[in-house]
Amino acid sequence: MFFRRGWAHRLWRNIHLWLGIGLFVLLVPVALSGAILVYHEDIGEMMNTPRGAVASSADIDVAAAVANATKAAGDKFQPTAIRFPEDTRVPVAVSVRGPAARGERPAFLTVQVDRADAHVIKVTNFRESFFGFMHVFHENLTIPDYGRSIVGWTGAAMLVLSLSGLYLWWPRHNQWARAFAWRRKPSTSSNLHHMAGFWICFPLAFLSLTGIYLAWPQQGRALLSSVAETTPQQRGRTPVTPERSAADIYAIVKARPNVEVAAISYPTRQSNGWRIQVREGGEVVSLIVNDKTGAVSTVQPLTGDHIGFWIRWLHEGSHAGEVWRLVVFVTGLMPAILGVTGIILWLRQRRQRKLIHAGPAARTFPAPLVGETTPAE
Repeated sequence: MFFRRGWAHRLWRNIHLWLGIGLFVLLVPVALSGAILVYHEDIGEMMNTPRGAVASSADIDVAAAVANATKAAGDKFQPTAIRFPEDTRVPVAVSVRGPAARGERPAFLTVQVDRADAHVIKVTNFRESFFGFMHVFHENLTIPDYGRSIVGWTGAAMLVLSLSGLYLWWPRHNQWARAFAWRRKPSTSSNLHHMAGFWICFPLAFLSLTGIYLAWPQQGRALLSSVAETTPQQRGRTPVTPERSAADIYAIVKARPNVEVAAISYPTRQSNGWRIQVREGGEVVSLIVNDKTGAVSTVQPLTGDHIGFWIRWLHEGSHAGEVWRLVVFVTGLMPAILGVTGIILWLRQRRQRKLIHAGPAARTFPAPLVGETTPAE
């Protein structure tokens, strides 16, 4: 079978064009919501910290904090986790779980507790907050049953767009100087689309690939476990009434030298005890405290677990420094710019094609700019 010269370029140009235009209203909101979530923890801590708050030098009364948080949430709520932000001006966050109505999910609330005297600052439902909605939208478009699959296929489309865009950008005859020049095309929208698309295609492809993994966690974990050993996944987190209090666990962990408690998770039927995250030597280390004996053991993540953690962290823009976080934020903004400039190019190509088909006599405005991309097939 014989193909006309440049058939592959035309094929990928059309795939790139119609994927970008056809899924514009889906690709852009998913990417923008991801960009917003990059800094959600910083913004959330800033919003939850009272004005004029100063760093607390004294240790918080964990027992009082849990008791006050549970009372503020309601008698039917029970604590599930306590988070201690690294900035001691920021309140401690106590997560509580309420009973579930028939056919509905359990109610989860977050209670902000002052570090100095353990009084309750406010009670919020994270899912009803702006960032809570952004999380749900970015994960499943607020469609519980098959929203994750839609987001996963959106990531696949984004991956194809980024790689096909790189192929279309690639200079012919090794004309690299021209490829990196701003004036590669006559119009500003064309130059912006080509240059911005190139510089963002690699992080965009990476975030799309990690997004695909996170959209189908069970399949992704199964694939990962086939090449690296992973810990069996625990299903459900049914809370139990512990024998020890959170204050006891906090005191046990604080007895270790040079340790700062980052989070405490209560025991569940599926866990082996209290799960604690501590900051130790500039790193976050996970511990397990036996609820009966108080014995402390360090969690040693398997190779597959490490890879899975880093896939999520890099996708979120966390744990890899401020430069990477900024790259992830900008990458989330770029699909909107590339989508708008791509639509402008498409409309210009349609106008040019109509002029060509109409003939010279019907042209009432200047002919197409020399050097513009030829119309899509």
